[in-house]
Amino acid sequence: MNGMEPCTLPEDAVEVGRVQEAWGIKGWVRLHAFSESADVLLRSRDWVLAVPEGRYARGFSAFEGTVSALVTEVKSHSDGLVAKFEAVDDRTAAESLKSARIFVSRALFPAPSHPDEYYWVDLLGLRVVNREGVELGTVRELLPTGPHAVLCLEQQEGERTIERMIPFVAAYIDAVDRASGTITADWQPDY
Repeated sequence: MNGMEPCTLPEDAVEVGRVQEAWGIKGWVRLHAFSESADVLLRSRDWVLAVPEGRYARGFSAFEGTVSALVTEVKSHSDGLVAKFEAVDDRTAAESLKSARIFVSRALFPAPSHPDEYYWVDLLGLRVVNREGVELGTVRELLPTGPHAVLCLEQQEGERTIERMIPFVAAYIDAVDRASGTITADWQPDY
């Protein structure tokens, strides 16, 4: 697409949403943000767009691979976000971006407002140990369950993979030490 330059995905890129559909006739797009807090999308103007995957890839032809996309404006509208790219001037061009994946460099995320707040992406890959120092696994993903998130852990024992789930709440999580890559939990291996 003219005005969107091919690029490589930054090493610290985080997928934060996707283009839903065209919005209006002047090249705006409606976005689907993957987080309730859209601060990173509202603050950043340097996004990387990637070709959609799976069923969303059918018929996508706006570009190949990944492209850098300069955002001239992004704003809240109704119950979501809309954005305008510098290189997109009409509805047809905006429609061609439907389902494109949106990535932003982790370095562009705003700092958490509280010392006990974390971006989920920062918890992925951390080791989880209990108070006795017993290894419980590595954070594979986090699941939103409504009132709180749940850490999904994975641990190899020989050829067997053990999966554990620990609620990510203060009652069970003693400390998150990103510098050492460790989460300490009040949890036993047989729970």
